[in-house]
Amino acid sequence: MTSLFLLPLAQAAVEAAAETSQEIGKISLPIVGIVGFLAAVSLGSIAWFNSKRPAGWEGKERPDIVPKIEPSETPGIGNPEP
Repeated sequence: MTSLFLLPLAQAAVEAAAETSQEIGKISLPIVGIVGFLAAVSLGSIAWFNSKRPAGWEGKERPDIVPKIEPSETPGIGNPEP
């Protein structure tokens, strides 16, 4: 008998949760997209400037903001270097 009294309360809670998740979804998707795009551009730029330059880019200097990454002799093997 008590379950009959709790049923409307449970339905109201489920409806409120559904409305809240829809509101959060409208905000979170663009934020995730923007942050993902910025991360991809940043990591891609670091990889680009630390790779061999394509034709026409050989003489270009690395921008100051891009960190220099030194290749190791045995990447992924042995103890990590500090």
